[in-house]
Amino acid sequence: MRLQLCFLCFGLLLVSSSLQCHGLLLPLTNTLSSLRPANDTATIHRLLRSSSLRSAARHRGRRHGTRRAPPPPPPRHRQLSLPLAPGSDYTLSLSVGPPSTASSVSLFLDTGSDLVWFPCAPFTCMLCEGKATPGGNHSSPLPPPIDSRRISCASPLCSAAHSSAPTSDLCAAARCPLDAIETDSCASHACPPLYYAYGDGSLVANLRRGRVGLAASMAVENFTFACAHTALAEPVGVAGFGRGPLSLPAQLAPSLSGRFSYCLVAHSFRADRLIRSSPLILGRSTDAAAIGASETDFVYTPLLHNPKHPYFYSVALEAVSVGGKRIQAQPELGDVDRDGNGGMVVDSGTTFTMLPSDTFARVADEFARAMAAARFTRAEGAEAQTGLAPCYHYSPSDRAVPPVALHFRGNATVALPRRNYFMGFKSEEGRSVGCLMLMNVGGNNDDGEDGGGPAGTLGNFQQQGFEVVYDVDAGRVGFARRRCTDLWDTLSRR
Repeated sequence: MRLQLCFLCFGLLLVSSSLQCHGLLLPLTNTLSSLRPANDTATIHRLLRSSSLRSAARHRGRRHGTRRAPPPPPPRHRQLSLPLAPGSDYTLSLSVGPPSTASSVSLFLDTGSDLVWFPCAPFTCMLCEGKATPGGNHSSPLPPPIDSRRISCASPLCSAAHSSAPTSDLCAAARCPLDAIETDSCASHACPPLYYAYGDGSLVANLRRGRVGLAASMAVENFTFACAHTALAEPVGVAGFGRGPLSLPAQLAPSLSGRFSYCLVAHSFRADRLIRSSPLILGRSTDAAAIGASETDFVYTPLLHNPKHPYFYSVALEAVSVGGKRIQAQPELGDVDRDGNGGMVVDSGTTFTMLPSDTFARVADEFARAMAAARFTRAEGAEAQTGLAPCYHYSPSDRAVPPVALHFRGNATVALPRRNYFMGFKSEEGRSVGCLMLMNVGGNNDDGEDGGGPAGTLGNFQQQGFEVVYDVDAGRVGFARRRCTDLWDTLSRR
C-alpha cells in the first residue's frame, strides 16, 4: 500500500524511501512563551542581555572550533556566558520509545549543529542553575528508551559522530582486542562515548538507535540519537538540523530530508506575542501548484561548501544597506577557505546576527549618522543594560528610523522589517528607547575574532517574519516575507 503524506498528517506513519509527500507541518514553540505574562521592563532587559551574551558566546565558540573534539585541558580561568531566562530559542517536541510507553521530549531547534540528543538518566548537569528549560519543564531526565540500543563502533554514523575517525581507532577506543580490529570483527562493540561542544556548553553522550516520533504524525524506526549522561551548561536536548548525516532531516525519507523551512512568529521578547506556534515544514514542496502562487516569492542565495564544518548552512553576505547607502561587507563574509574560515552561517539557534568588527562598525556608524540627522538622541544607559548598541530614545510612532537590508550572493536582497533590527522597549527610567539589534563579533574581547571559523552568523531574531527555506537538494537557502500565523493556518487546512 502506498502512503501519502500531506501538510498535516494524522495517525502514525513509518518513513520509507517510497513515501511521496508535499511536506510535514510541525509546531515550534518559543521558550519565551513560558514567561507569560511577565513582560515588565526588567524582564525584557534581562532577556536582551542574556541573549546578546549567548549569541556572542555561540559565535566565538564556532570561531574557536568547538564541536566534536577531545575535551581540552581546563584553562586557568574559564568564563561561560549562560542565558539567565528563556526568550531566544525555539523548541520542537519529539516522542521516544515504543508506542505503548513513548515519552515526549522538547528539544531546541538548531540549524547550526547536526546531532539530535537529549538528557538520559542518570544525568548530571554542571553549571546549569538558572538555565532555561522549555515550558519551564523541570521533570527528571528519561532513562534510555527501552527499545533502543547502542550503535556499533563499525557504523558509519559512529565514524561521523567522531569527526570521521577510522573504524580501527573507534574499535580501539571501544577496547576491542587487536585480533578483532585486524579481522574487522568488532561490530559487536558499542561506539565509544561522544564529546560534543557548543559555544557555551558541552556534553558527553552515547549514540543509540531506536524509535523516534515527530509529534503524533510520523515515527522513524532505527533513528540514531545521542543519550547524554553528563553535560556542562546544557540541561536541555537539541534537535540538530545541520547538514551532517546525524541531523534530524538527514535521517528522514528522501522526500522529507532534502528541503525544510520554518517561519518564526515575531515576538520582540514579549510573551503575549507568542500565543501561536511557529510552523516548521519538513519536505517543503517546490511545486508552485502545491504551495500556491503567493508562496513562490522566495529570493535564494547559494550555499557555500565548508570543508572543515560541512554541517553549516554557510552563505555569502555581500553588503548591508542602511538608508540609501550600500555598505560593502568584508571579503571573508563572501567565501569559505580550505580551513573552514569565512562565510555567514544561517542559524536558528543564535538570537542576534553577528557581523565582523569592520563591517559592524561601518553599519553602526552609518546607522548612527542617519539617526543623528533625524535628531534622535543616544540612550547610553540602555546600551549598558542590554549589551546592544547603539541605542536611542525612541517612540514607536517615529518613522525616521533608516531601513536596513541584507544583500546576499545571487541578487538575494532581504529587506528587514524595522522590528527585526531596531526594537523598542522601556528603559529603567521609564522612557521609550530602541537599539540596533545587530552585534559585533569582536565586542569588547580583544581575541573575539581569533581562531578562524565563520565570519558571521544570521540569527533567528533577524529571521522573524520570514519563511526561511533550506533547500539542500538544490544547494541554496531562500527567504520570503510571511505572516507566519497565516502560513500555519493555510498549511494546516490542507
